[in-house]
Amino acid sequence: MKTATIRVGIATTVMLGLMTAVPAASAAERPVPKGNTPIATVEIKGIKVDKEASAETRRLVEANSVAAAAAANVCGSGYTISTGAWRYSTYGTTYTWTNGTSGSGYYDKPICAVFFNDTGASRYMGVRLRSNYTADPAAQDFGTYSSYAGPVYQKRGYCGTVYSYMKNSSGTVVVDNTQTIGACN
Repeated sequence: MKTATIRVGIATTVMLGLMTAVPAASAAERPVPKGNTPIATVEIKGIKVDKEASAETRRLVEANSVAAAAAANVCGSGYTISTGAWRYSTYGTTYTWTNGTSGSGYYDKPICAVFFNDTGASRYMGVRLRSNYTADPAAQDFGTYSSYAGPVYQKRGYCGTVYSYMKNSSGTVVVDNTQTIGACN
C-alpha cells in the first residue's frame, strides 16, 4: 500500500498547491559527463524546460507550475527537465521529464512519464512509454487511479513516445493519445 499512500499524498499536495519547484543548479555548477550532450533549457516559474519544447508544453508548465513540479517529484531525484506536457480537456495531463544524462548520444536520455488524473474521481487510466529503440520493451502502468498513472521510465526515451489512456465513469474512452517526446526529426 506504499504506492497508494504516495499517490494520495502527491495528489493532495497538488490540489492544495503546497508543492513548489526547487531551482536546479546552474549549468556551470553541474559537471557534464564526457560523451553527454546536454539539453538546452529555459526556466519557467522555477522549472527547467527543454528549450526545444513546444509552445503548448511551455504554456502548460507556466499555467500549472505546481502540478508540473509535482510530476517531476513523482519521477524522483534528478528528473528536473520537462520534455513535454499534454492536457486532455478536463480529464488529465501527461508530463515527461529527463534527468539530462545520456548514454551514447543525445537521443539516449532517460525519460519518466506520469499521467495525472484531473477529474477528482477514480478512473481506469494508464500511461505507456516507448523508447526510440524498437528492441526496448515498453514501460507501462494501467489501473484504476484517483491521482495518477506512473511513473514509468525508459533509459533511452528521448524521441520515443508516450501514450495516455482514460475511461470515464461509464466506461467510455475519453483519452486515447500518443505523443512524441522531445524535439525530434
